[in-house]
Amino acid sequence: QVQLEESGGGSVQAGGSLRLSCVASGYTYNTNIVGWFRQAPGKGREGVAAMKTGGTREYYLDSVKGRFTISQDNAKNTVFLQMNNLKPEDTAMYYCAARWWPSDYGGSWRDVDDYNYWGQGTQVTVSS
Repeated sequence: QVQLEESGGGSVQAGGSLRLSCVASGYTYNTNIVGWFRQAPGKGREGVAAMKTGGTREYYLDSVKGRFTISQDNAKNTVFLQMNNLKPEDTAMYYCAARWWPSDYGGSWRDVDDYNYWGQGTQVTVSS
């Protein structure tokens, strides 16, 4: 139904910036929220940022607030994660994910298992 593909990862020094992109294709009307998640080696996958399609609501992991910004293009085909002032602890594989968010949804945007569409990930490495 929905295919996601991330790009824009790479290796940067602490304090640097990267912009991740997630291109969506398929029947995107089946989703109304998209998020960025990351997973470091040996650790679980955690939500970094998410937004309702159309930009009506944004969510951020506390540790990235003020540094990361999630956005999307006007055509609603691409979602971005602007990552500024990167820190070594930001090093992880970053994934784009999407799902339908019902009005009566009782979970959280951070609930990894509730997202049914995932990209393959793009690696972000931050060195000190």
